Amino acid sequence: MNVRKSKVFAVAAAACVLGMALGGCGSSTSGDAAKGSNVITAFDSEPQNSLIPGNTNETGGGRPIDLMFAGLVSFDKDGKAKNEVADSITANDDATQYDIKLKDGWKFTDGTDVTAESFTKAWSYVANAKNGMVGSSFFSTIKGYDALQNTDNLKGDEQLEGLKIVNDHEFTVDLSQPDSAFSIKLGYSGFYPLPESFYKDPKAFGESPVSDGPYKFSSWDHDKEIKLVKNPDYKGNRKVNNDGVTFKIYTDANAAYADVQAGNLDVMDTVPSADSKTFESDSSVVPYNKAGSVIQTFTIPSDLEHWKTSTEEGQLRRQALSMSIDRQAICDKVLNGLGTPAVEFTSPKTPGYSDSLKGNENLKYNKKKAKELWEKANAISPWTSDDKLTFAYNADGGHETTYTAVVNSINNTLGSEVAATNPYPTFNDYRTAVSDRKVQGAFRSGWQPDYPSAENYLVANFASSAADGNGSNDGDYKSSAFDDLCSKAAAAQTTDEANKLYQQAQEILLNDLPAVPLYYANAYGVAATGVSGFEMNWQNLPVYENMTKSGK
Repeated sequence: MNVRKSKVFAVAAAACVLGMALGGCGSSTSGDAAKGSNVITAFDSEPQNSLIPGNTNETGGGRPIDLMFAGLVSFDKDGKAKNEVADSITANDDATQYDIKLKDGWKFTDGTDVTAESFTKAWSYVANAKNGMVGSSFFSTIKGYDALQNTDNLKGDEQLEGLKIVNDHEFTVDLSQPDSAFSIKLGYSGFYPLPESFYKDPKAFGESPVSDGPYKFSSWDHDKEIKLVKNPDYKGNRKVNNDGVTFKIYTDANAAYADVQAGNLDVMDTVPSADSKTFESDSSVVPYNKAGSVIQTFTIPSDLEHWKTSTEEGQLRRQALSMSIDRQAICDKVLNGLGTPAVEFTSPKTPGYSDSLKGNENLKYNKKKAKELWEKANAISPWTSDDKLTFAYNADGGHETTYTAVVNSINNTLGSEVAATNPYPTFNDYRTAVSDRKVQGAFRSGWQPDYPSAENYLVANFASSAADGNGSNDGDYKSSAFDDLCSKAAAAQTTDEANKLYQQAQEILLNDLPAVPLYYANAYGVAATGVSGFEMNWQNLPVYENMTKSGK
């Protein structure tokens, strides 16, 4: 997810992204957190889009969607995949075709059956460019995807050629290229099934979804809360220990933290910067702080004047900018030790992670080298007093101190005229501007993994197929060399072979820097006292279904 889910995100990316919509509104009413209730109240931000799985790539919508829906595959807290709606997923010898069989008796919350068509029709809808779904690129390797990208010739109901229904409980998937990780991808929210009722009125569905997972939708009071209740008919992998989850919408993380302290909010998956030094010793909360999988970056649009990734000037400026940032100081002084300087584009928890990739010196603080590269770029095209690189972020997410520090570090190295902050009031305002390509400068980005693989970080954010609004490549970066290496990795016979190719692909990114990695965020947050079962998963999110109230 960008930085989503992401959903990402925002997992985010994403996750998501994966946008990490950190922040909260300040409602202090106890509501479902009242004594005697076993409904968990949880921190969230207002979703950018309606609650449609294939149109969500940030955590605001990703959090409730992942609780409401069950896919063919689910992941445990450590990211291990296990069949859920799928009874079996079988690949042919070169991983270009998959046969998928479903378990019997799986139903949506409206009582209708989950069938093979529930998946094939949903995937085709999301893939079809006419429908404008942000998760479209996840289906780019299925045969017939390209034919569904020319909106002039589409109605929106055309089906992916590579999906064939055998019967109600079996379908096959033909891919246009090998993809050994496809069965893992199936756990991502974009691959969730949709009931027939969705197609009658997608807009209405997004406001009141019908799902098939451990929780079902109850209500959505925009900018206030999203209520989910336990689905009594769910018989899947996730054991639900509470009666429901109510996501409280916050625009101020400080208010959310105060609500946790007071017992008016049960859990939040962040901590305000003002409390980051003390939350682990705060007796009024239950703390959590362990190594995580989220990477925080900023993106510079690939066609931005002076910064084009396809030019020598653009590459020099990006490398100079990156070298001018003192990541360790930001992690120590701004994040209070809740982050680790990034050295590549995945995370230390991702298979294939390496701290010794060629080009990672571009992510290390080096004032002298930064100035040299900046002057080389100026010799190609001068940076004038009229030029300024602004950094956009959402002011409701606790990011101001980080980006103030980033800008100060850049200006202290390259000159006071280089950079400035550009805050947007809310996460929704900021993500809309990014999605609409209205940000004429750098912008906060990152990724919360959708599934545990280097491919998810790299392809979703930097593949050409994910550019131009077709995925989470919001900087519209395009590199045929990068794409080719990712394609070879997808066809690899072993995970080790694939990871080596993804490392080579990362070395291209470390040169071009379509996004600039800043730090890996720890998984950290707090729960109210009296809450049991609080832990965080491979996406740096609470395992909501595990949590209970005292005495329950």
